[in-house]
Amino acid sequence: MSRLHGSKDFWLGALRTEGPMFRAAIAEAPLDSPVPSCPDWTVVDLVHHLGAVYAWVRESVARGVTEPPAGGSDMTGRPGGDEAVAWWQQEFDALLTLLDGLDPEMPAWNWAPQAKKAGFWSRRMAHETAVHRWDAQMAIASVEPVEAKLAADGVSEVLDSWLPAGRRRAPKAAYGVVHLVATDAEQEWYVRLRGEGMALLDTDTILDSDDHHTRAVATGTASDLLLCLYGRVDFEVLGTSGDTALLDSLLVG
Repeated sequence: MSRLHGSKDFWLGALRTEGPMFRAAIAEAPLDSPVPSCPDWTVVDLVHHLGAVYAWVRESVARGVTEPPAGGSDMTGRPGGDEAVAWWQQEFDALLTLLDGLDPEMPAWNWAPQAKKAGFWSRRMAHETAVHRWDAQMAIASVEPVEAKLAADGVSEVLDSWLPAGRRRAPKAAYGVVHLVATDAEQEWYVRLRGEGMALLDTDTILDSDDHHTRAVATGTASDLLLCLYGRVDFEVLGTSGDTALLDSLLVG
């Protein structure tokens, strides 16, 4: 099947679900608790990171231009203690209000080889929040998978945005085709690795008789695939075959 293409309503609906789940997890965990999936981070570090990302995206998108902004997100002066959770909530609410009111076709810079439009950030913030919600739940040892359709779109985002933008975790010259299969979303992806580059093959145009020279296959739920690509869980949770070393070339985050 072809890759899932979401919409503003789909992504903001996911954001409205994932945000409160993140808030519930950080409210339960002591803020100095370690986050097992983010080495060297505590819960308050996670709160500060996500809130700062929201603030930066709001400032960048609201400009209505396609030129890159100056500087990155500011991590200084973030509140600690109970005020940190309230501050995060304010940033989340402000982000959601902004994105909800924006035309997704409005000009807006992004770092990926995608159309420079505001809709990019509704998608990006939905997935940023979903993965960090999972991180926060790891801190309280009570994790829930990412919803299948959202996770499948997250896999597509890794493959059509992160990797083409050169945002691999450990760039290396790898060659071959990786076949990813999301069993619960009826989605599959073929990724051709070309040294330090890559190409996402359009599964709508691939025929059953085509020889893809697949060298690695990874099969599992969409959530597990997504979390593997972000390095949150090992590829061992998936069913794999072939040259599984190629999977490391898909890691991002």
